[in-house]
Amino acid sequence: MNPQAMGSKKKEIALQVNISTQELWEEMLSSKGLTVVDVYQGWCGPCKPVVSLFQKMRMEVGLDLLHFALAEADCLDVLEKYRGRCEPTFLFYAGGKLVAVVRGANAPLLQKTILDQLEAERKVLAEGGERKVIKDEVLSEEDERFSREKDDGEDEDVVSSEKACTLAIIKPDAVVHGKTSEIIMKIQEAGFDILTSEERTMTEAEMRLFYQHRAGKEAFEKLVHHMCSGPSHLLILTRTEGTEDVVTAWRNFMGPCDPDVARREQPDSLRAQYGTEMPFNAVHGSRDGEDARRELALLFPGFKFSDQVPEAPLVLLPETSCDYFHHTDASN
Repeated sequence: MNPQAMGSKKKEIALQVNISTQELWEEMLSSKGLTVVDVYQGWCGPCKPVVSLFQKMRMEVGLDLLHFALAEADCLDVLEKYRGRCEPTFLFYAGGKLVAVVRGANAPLLQKTILDQLEAERKVLAEGGERKVIKDEVLSEEDERFSREKDDGEDEDVVSSEKACTLAIIKPDAVVHGKTSEIIMKIQEAGFDILTSEERTMTEAEMRLFYQHRAGKEAFEKLVHHMCSGPSHLLILTRTEGTEDVVTAWRNFMGPCDPDVARREQPDSLRAQYGTEMPFNAVHGSRDGEDARRELALLFPGFKFSDQVPEAPLVLLPETSCDYFHHTDASN
């Protein structure tokens, strides 16, 4: 074989370090700069389509602060909760801490995340600032369940922090287009904390009860059908940053119900970016604190609020921005 070709092949092989032991995992966490870990399942192997992207990124940004690694979920206890998942998962570590997660072989999103996180880490190293550490919602969900079982031995969710909560749903139209990971990343970047999350397909009975206060409205059947048409991603959100309560903050972050109105009035909102037309507006949010408790009780029946959790204040939104159900905020 041509020596130059052999050198190129070795470079490609060395592009992603294979982490197969706890010692190698800890060594990876201590690496200076940003490390992107492709967590894969043994039965399907690593995500090959991204190798060329990683090679390109290494050539563009250099080798000093950007590293790529492979880790089989079945080989490392620390990745136990990722076992059996068919969607590729990429974990971004800096300073030994998780700073971003991307699910799916979404090359544009991976490239953007690498560049954004690499720039953030360079600033941390140069200026000594704090990293924006996150919790992967998959791990957070499992940890939350473990904590509940350990505390009371019962199969119920207990919120012990004195924070108001609200329901967020990434709707089937956004999930089917592979936007879940991107939206979750934006949610975390906006300062929301994800207490728990799960992806599942709603039943018709659930959705008819969920929207029962809107029964009889002209688009009720269309909305129920849409919400049962495929998997949704359900999240319980709290908020630690800013002065707004979590219900108001989440509704403002979603934007107006109608995606066309959102694109005109709040182009940076989630519905402006990911919604298409009514009722396909990508995300749902509870209207007020009372509605949040009702919706959470319906979709997370085991989730019990601490008595200390304050009621989120009633939020009345302008009727003109949500006229899907005769000026009632039905898209949510």
